[in-house]
Amino acid sequence: MRLITDCRLATMAEGGEPYGAIDDGAILTAEGRIVWAGPREELPAHDAKQTDRLEGRWVTPGLIDCHTHLVFGGDRSREFEQRLGGATYEEIARAGGGIVSSVAATRAASEDDLYASALTRLAGLTASGVTTVEIKSGYGLDRDSELKMLRVARRIGREAGVRVRTSYLGLHAVPPEHRADRAAYVDKAVDEILPAAHAEGLVDAVDAYCEPIAFSTGEVGRLFERAKSLGLPVKLHADQLSDGGGAALAAKYGALSADHIEHTGEAGVKAMAEAGVVAVLLPGAYLMLRETTPPPIDLLRRHGVAMAVATDCNPGTSPVASMTAALNLACVQFRLTPEEALAGATRVAAKALGLADVGTLEAGKAADLAVWDIERPAELCYWLGKPLLARRYLGGIAARAVRGGGRPGSTDRVWGAPAATPPAYRCE
Repeated sequence: MRLITDCRLATMAEGGEPYGAIDDGAILTAEGRIVWAGPREELPAHDAKQTDRLEGRWVTPGLIDCHTHLVFGGDRSREFEQRLGGATYEEIARAGGGIVSSVAATRAASEDDLYASALTRLAGLTASGVTTVEIKSGYGLDRDSELKMLRVARRIGREAGVRVRTSYLGLHAVPPEHRADRAAYVDKAVDEILPAAHAEGLVDAVDAYCEPIAFSTGEVGRLFERAKSLGLPVKLHADQLSDGGGAALAAKYGALSADHIEHTGEAGVKAMAEAGVVAVLLPGAYLMLRETTPPPIDLLRRHGVAMAVATDCNPGTSPVASMTAALNLACVQFRLTPEEALAGATRVAAKALGLADVGTLEAGKAADLAVWDIERPAELCYWLGKPLLARRYLGGIAARAVRGGGRPGSTDRVWGAPAATPPAYRCE
């Protein structure tokens, strides 16, 4: 048993004080779980063999990044320069750029290459307090490459000092070889690739990109029916560029979340509220695309839809690898309160992934903690670029952040982590 004391707690439990704050707190952990968390003066009798004194620092649940595309080959920084120079997405795509370039680079990369490059991005997330990350496929778009991406995601969860949830995103874009017969690709994505990934135990949830430039509600519905037949939960990239009924479709299938939703109208918000669908806000993509229509925050509040915040880390529309940066952007661009934003990266993000054992500092939850050099929780949303993290705990074990770089297969890329731990021109 470990005692963590001399600290202030932002438990993020609902009700009570803002942030679930406890000014002089303590936490007991054992076997990877929180045994007790509360005011130090109420600390029960215990037989802790180790005591960590945090000198008044704040402790929050480990942050949860519930929407990322962390695994991919190559990068698209050259396209970033081209867009700033006035090139359109269509022009870039016609020249072989856009998602086509990410697909080509991902297909060409080995699993070791994809793993090593993903760690460089994961380093930013763990340095900003992340202990759980969702990772999507969607840059392979054929059987072997989609499974390769998902295997790499599973490896990250085993070796890199974070918990990982995987999402199969086969309906992300139509691959180049199927542009003349998209129906054949939808058949393959639904009837071949998903069952193969599920058979290997690589899939925790099924995602899709539902937009007029991507996949229709009918095509996504086919995928979701297959997911349900396999016992897999679903989530959806919805209404990012137009109100195409994505939020309502997510609600129809009881999705864990509808993500982006900048153009979702009140009918879609009501459907999400009735179905308990989480709204995942992605301010990094909003910033990089220079969008002007924010998500319907007031409608989401009015109808009681829970709001999560995530980085959407990807090579095309959100090269964001910091959870605290995403929190800042959610507050500045979408006018979330700091408490709403932090809940969106802890308690609500856990709900968006269907996880019941992380996201708050409460007895029975996993002892995944972030320790911060701050004076008040709002600083996690206030600072942009200032290092704030003092320490992370994963399953009650102190773990440092992932270090990017190194040779594929080398052992020098992770600090302090145990070997195993409990044609769409504007798409990502």
